[in-house]
Amino acid sequence: MRPKWPVVDAPCAHNMSVQSWMPLERGSFVGRQHEVASLITKLEVERLVTLVGTGGVGKSRLAARAAGLLAPDAFESVHWAPLWSLGSRALLTALVADSCGLSDHSARDPVDALAAWIGTRRVLLILDSCEHLVAECAELVETLLADCPALVVLATSRESLGLVGERLVRVDPLALDPDALALFTERAAAVGIRWEDPEDRVAAAEVVHWLEGLPLAVELAAAQLPDRPVRTMARLLRGRLGLAERGDSTVQPSRHRALRTTIGWSHELCEPHERLLWARLSVFRSDVAVDEVVRVCRGGPLTEALVAEALVGLRRKSLVTLHGDRLRMLDTVREYGAMWLAELGETGALADRHADHFDEVAATAEQEWWGPGQAGAYTRLSASHPDLCAALEHLLATDPPRAAAMAGKLGFFWACCGYLHEAGHYLEECMRVVAAPADVLAKLCWSLGVVRCLRGEYQAAAGLGERARFEALRAEDESLLADAAYLQGLLMLLRGEPLEAKKTADRALQRTHATPAAAARCRLVRVFALTGLGAVKQARDEAEDLRADSVSAGEHWTRSYTEYQLALIALHEERAGEAAAHARSMLRDKRLIGDAFGLGLGLDLLAAALAAMERGDQSAVASGAGQVFWQMVGHPQRGTPELGPLRDGAECAARAQIGNSAYDRTFMLATLTDPFTTLTDVLDTG
Repeated sequence: MRPKWPVVDAPCAHNMSVQSWMPLERGSFVGRQHEVASLITKLEVERLVTLVGTGGVGKSRLAARAAGLLAPDAFESVHWAPLWSLGSRALLTALVADSCGLSDHSARDPVDALAAWIGTRRVLLILDSCEHLVAECAELVETLLADCPALVVLATSRESLGLVGERLVRVDPLALDPDALALFTERAAAVGIRWEDPEDRVAAAEVVHWLEGLPLAVELAAAQLPDRPVRTMARLLRGRLGLAERGDSTVQPSRHRALRTTIGWSHELCEPHERLLWARLSVFRSDVAVDEVVRVCRGGPLTEALVAEALVGLRRKSLVTLHGDRLRMLDTVREYGAMWLAELGETGALADRHADHFDEVAATAEQEWWGPGQAGAYTRLSASHPDLCAALEHLLATDPPRAAAMAGKLGFFWACCGYLHEAGHYLEECMRVVAAPADVLAKLCWSLGVVRCLRGEYQAAAGLGERARFEALRAEDESLLADAAYLQGLLMLLRGEPLEAKKTADRALQRTHATPAAAARCRLVRVFALTGLGAVKQARDEAEDLRADSVSAGEHWTRSYTEYQLALIALHEERAGEAAAHARSMLRDKRLIGDAFGLGLGLDLLAAALAAMERGDQSAVASGAGQVFWQMVGHPQRGTPELGPLRDGAECAARAQIGNSAYDRTFMLATLTDPFTTLTDVLDTG
């Protein structure tokens, strides 16, 4: 799954940009000029195009190349959904929604929410690697195409989706001469090999002939050249594939044999520790940090030093690539590694070790919530999202109580950064199958209650809040009681009951053994309640105290909401410049931790402050960008009741300042611009 959030002025990974995420190309793109041009033409007139071909033939690269060469005005946005990383079929729509920039906070059916998000916009959706989910992809695509009249879908798969109106494009290997030979020559040069001798050039042509121009096979063969000269390679291929060609060729398609042979040779050329690491790396579902490879894959003959050495060897053979500090393995290569992992009898053990590691990642993130590690925890969890899901699925099958404990650790993070459907799926699954201890149930109920609350399902959230409180009392855990109180207080605030919210927070804060994180959440409810009750000075004083504590701890989530409250209070006291400064501080924190809901709130506040400062044009821009973030979370503007009149007043004031036509034009332009670009602009314009 792709990173969920665009990188800005601090490291962060999150998903809600409407700009496309496209896979990085491995080396230059060779050949296929006609195929690229033809595919671009088809995307202009067809609704569903499926690139079909064997593994390693270059379907994904062709799709990415064509998408990258589209005219700037061909589509309003392009979105890439890498389905190979998906483990649970139930989360297909959630993954595609993430890829489209939707972090749905509504109670709608996920497919309906995705269709509404795409709407009538001309969008290109690329579904990469559909072969293991053909039926599910076909059902989703059929619904989206029916509900979204301007949507175009480009799929890559080893077989057709089987839909009416589907235009199949067979992706064949590269033409042997010049394209496949040019690819082989270029990749050989990249590893320091050049054809100096005419016999070498003849052998190179023979190699691409026996490999039938299959791009992945050619690239892997080129990576082997430092260890296996081209003439030796040609002789071996002539023997292996020539014999197969003269024998029974019905067992395996020749192209499949060529790829398997080349991958098999790569395996043969690996040192024993490299083969073992290759097999163990297949356990990961996404790009993985180098330090995580060491933690999960070492053991037995693989010492930490040998893991590092093996990674160098696998990279040199083009079996893994490094992007930043994260390793990537092609799914075809991963499949081969998984086969060998099973042959070694290590599949279960590696899955256990993988789950152990990502359970620890979740636990560390929870411990770092109140502190300087909070933003980094968001980054790690988002970057590792497919692997966290894989770990939960494995634990649900092998150790359900532990899965429940892990889901409880992740629930609040996922709720805060937009993975509401995933959080709801796993939390509900754990509550359905697990007889967990009271403390685990309390955390599950609290986390699921926050998810329901953010989706506007207040009645269900209230029931979960009551159960969370009951289980926390059974567990005699004051931090869990405080978290249950936070959920109940939040619901009361959203329902316009600030006095009851204050009482609930006060009771929780009387407990002296709650963690700083749980206490801070209840203090936040109290600040919101005081503002709603009109106790502005007291609310301001307590918000400033809580902000100071958050800054001292290096924490961002709580601090962002204290800035929200201070901005709201400053607006009520007609200190518009201070309100704008607080709103910008809130937006910086929300951008850092990846909270589209919070960004919508913050931009609404900033728009109100700018209107009060008689900057109507800037207010219209902030409102337009805010509208995009509200669309990202799938529902109209929300927040505590006092925010509604401010929104209405800000729009009226801005319209009066610049005129209705100018306001509408500026607002509309902001809604059509990448919201993160606009966000950067409004933050830089003090």
